[in-house]
Amino acid sequence: MSTPPATVQDALDRSGALVEQRRVREAITLLTEANRAVRDPLVEARLVEIRHEGFDAIDRANPDPPDRVVAGATNPALVERRAADLDVEVLREDLASQGCVLVRGLVDEAEATRLAAGIDAALDGFDRYGSDDPAEAGWHTPFRPRPGAYRVGGRRTWVRSSGAVWTADAPRMLFELTELVERTGIGALVTEYLGERPALSANKCTLRRVPLTAMAGWHQDGAFLGEEVRSLNLWLGLTPCGVDSPGLDLVPRRIDRIVETGTEGAIFDWSVASDVVAREAVEAPVVRPEFRAGDALLFDHMFLHSTAVTDAMVRERYAMETWFFAPSAYPEGQIPLVL
Repeated sequence: MSTPPATVQDALDRSGALVEQRRVREAITLLTEANRAVRDPLVEARLVEIRHEGFDAIDRANPDPPDRVVAGATNPALVERRAADLDVEVLREDLASQGCVLVRGLVDEAEATRLAAGIDAALDGFDRYGSDDPAEAGWHTPFRPRPGAYRVGGRRTWVRSSGAVWTADAPRMLFELTELVERTGIGALVTEYLGERPALSANKCTLRRVPLTAMAGWHQDGAFLGEEVRSLNLWLGLTPCGVDSPGLDLVPRRIDRIVETGTEGAIFDWSVASDVVAREAVEAPVVRPEFRAGDALLFDHMFLHSTAVTDAMVRERYAMETWFFAPSAYPEGQIPLVL
């Protein structure tokens, strides 16, 4: 057993040596354990950097990935699961029949409330960045991907305009996320499902405070990620939603192709018009689940869904969205982070 780091600088130095030896996961483990003992914004920021820098050093070969989920019999009603019921068989069964897994109580209400407060702090940190009154360290540190390898451009501004920020830009919240993924067993579940330990995407992991003015555009993420990726998304609601705050509208069935996009009535060239949704929902009518704080939805890039907003809603919705990808089939245009 190695000796625990004596100081933050010791932890940073030792993790740097491990990274130089391409022992990325060991470096992440060392800094994670140091940060569990004493929370430190320098350690949290360095963890973000190592997770990105280390992607090229991990083994991404997977010659025998699991079979893809294919459509099965559609369920007449959306099946609900408890967190304790989740395993890879349940995951594959629900993805095949209803395109998603609705998980009640993945985290408790107290943790959901704490994470929602963290989203407020991260959004505030983004908005204060560069001002004379910056946020407390840890709540906003702009993530800088490897120069020349990844395009960022105006993506951050576009994401912020929709009421969100990248989780990677809030090192404290990325640390909270990775701890949650391990503690709840989601990381182990996704690893078994994909057949390899997943990687995250900096530009597809977001902290959301969805405004009442949000645009509701139907889409499958595979329309811009590509059909051949292997993915799973963890959408975690942190406040009650679906009644008086924006929720999600779902077509609760497995779709094995990318449906027609960009036709008349679609908001974007990758989104789906309402008449196309109606055709896809003939056997599985659109549902709008009522989520409690701490409930989650798991789905992949083939799932047809939309933000649900009506004029009757009066509260903003808080949620964390986290996309996991198989490193062996990592999608072009996404900015990788080692889990």
